[in-house]
Amino acid sequence: MRIADQKKLAPYIFLGPFILLFLVFGLYPIGYSIFISFFKWTANGREEFRGISNYVKLFTTDPFFLKSLGNTIWLMFWGSFLQHFFAIPLAIALNNKARRGRNIFRTAYFLPYITSSVSITIIFALIFDHNYGWLNYLITNLFNGTSINWLQDPAYIKPSLAILLNWRYIGWNVVIYVAGLQSIPGELYEAATVDGANRFQQHMRITLPLLIPVIFFAMTMSIIGGMQVFEEPFLLTKGYTAMGGTDNAGLTSALYLMFNGFKAGRYGKGSAIAWTLFLFIILFTALNRYITQKMKNR
Repeated sequence: MRIADQKKLAPYIFLGPFILLFLVFGLYPIGYSIFISFFKWTANGREEFRGISNYVKLFTTDPFFLKSLGNTIWLMFWGSFLQHFFAIPLAIALNNKARRGRNIFRTAYFLPYITSSVSITIIFALIFDHNYGWLNYLITNLFNGTSINWLQDPAYIKPSLAILLNWRYIGWNVVIYVAGLQSIPGELYEAATVDGANRFQQHMRITLPLLIPVIFFAMTMSIIGGMQVFEEPFLLTKGYTAMGGTDNAGLTSALYLMFNGFKAGRYGKGSAIAWTLFLFIILFTALNRYITQKMKNR
């Protein structure tokens, strides 16, 4: 073989192992899950072609899916989108070079993100405990309120999960926004100061408009994460046994997917739920793109 031919072939040889692994463990499972979503496919191996029946039943006769989807969307707004209203001001504060110890605060904000989900959930279960949790202690002793059954009352299960999600992921968004802020030229703020703009006006006219691409990315990641919330409700509401707790208030679509696919062995139905969630992620991402483009063009 000629040297020129060997050079042309070399990249494909080096990429070969990755392509093979991707086809076997990535593309094939994805394609196979689409295929079995059109079947009644159970753990005993029997299969029956259903067409789009699995998808139709999710929105018509399934007793849990619409409830789980509503819970998921609620948590996406109050447990994922809400993070950005805290993360952006915190990132602006931490981006101030004159602020002492800002690297320590960056690390402190990021630590919850890399902490084990099990450890976090155990701690929050103790915080929300009806009898001995310190949150109820503060409510009853400092504010003279009544004790709240955070993890049993269906009105408070989703807020409990939202508090946990915000606490855990705000730091992740802070790091993303700090990186975005560092790409904004300092000369723009200097010119705005000369023109008489105060700090609030500078952030409204310079920071936020130039941060829109980063906001789009961070919001998209929140959409993906918010529609896939599983660990926190699974651990905080006692797993598959309680199915999201009282009145299924903490049942998310990802939790319901895992129950059907891995606990109940309904592989066809589980795959249909997975692809339905994928379509909702695409829909919300497109809406996010539309809104951020409108903001950018203002």
